[in-house]
Amino acid sequence: MVPIPLHDHIRRQTLPLLTFALIAANVLVFFVELWLGPQVDEVVFHLGIIPARYTVPHIALRHTPSALFLPLLASMFLHGGWLHLLGNMLFLFVFGRSIEDRYGHLKFLLIYLLGGLAGALAHIILNAGSRVPTIGASGAIAGVLGAYFISYPRARITTLVPVLFFFWTIEVPALVLLGYWFLIQFFSGYQMQAIQSATAGGVAWWAHVGGFVAGFVLAVIFRPQRRRVLEIVQL
Repeated sequence: MVPIPLHDHIRRQTLPLLTFALIAANVLVFFVELWLGPQVDEVVFHLGIIPARYTVPHIALRHTPSALFLPLLASMFLHGGWLHLLGNMLFLFVFGRSIEDRYGHLKFLLIYLLGGLAGALAHIILNAGSRVPTIGASGAIAGVLGAYFISYPRARITTLVPVLFFFWTIEVPALVLLGYWFLIQFFSGYQMQAIQSATAGGVAWWAHVGGFVAGFVLAVIFRPQRRRVLEIVQL
């Protein structure tokens, strides 16, 4: 089981308006999904990412370029349930604020969106032929995690660790926590690639991997808007 991050100890200098706006947008869209009721299945079919639409020629030719591009963006704001939404938003809240503070609003948005696109492309390529719709902000948030991994490796993350029926709170270096998270995504994706059929559902592990790698690379390329401040605040 993946440990649950609760808080990082970064001294931030700006208000993370865009992080809060992205959380609000995801929550708002989810409530629209609830309001739609059974009709949400049709929305997911049209706006979810279905790899076969991009990798199977006779299926791809049935769709216009705009119909193929729209799911790459819209799917980032759709979620399959409360746990899916809350888990993604928790990770975005914990790690997004510091990345937005370090790189500024625009570059943070680029990391988020390009991470999501990279995750979608990785999922499409490594699940070619699948007709199962994929939704969620996980790829975009993985981009934020990749940027955090390279930007604040020594930051301490207050983390909730479940052990049997008990929960322990410990501080874990971001390098360890996010490195462990990435390895889980990679090896889970590799395992499922070997045993899962193209029509089976589950977690889009390769979207997480693709988003993380994209965020890592973008954080290396982008110039921070200010010099790095002290990463660890003693409380």
